[in-house]
Amino acid sequence: MPIIVDEVVISVEVGNSEAGGSSVAGAGTASAEDKQALVEECVARVLEILREREEP
Repeated sequence: MPIIVDEVVISVEVGNSEAGGSSVAGAGTASAEDKQALVEECVARVLEILREREEP
């Protein structure tokens, strides 16, 4: 069964201490495994939201 996405909302918080913004501890030191884990978690949450919207 195909999935039709009507709306996707993506929220991103970016800190840049050089430009005067706030920074998250360890934001610049994330390893490749950490980044992959973050991407996997985001994908899982998006799929969960899509499944919830599909339920009657």
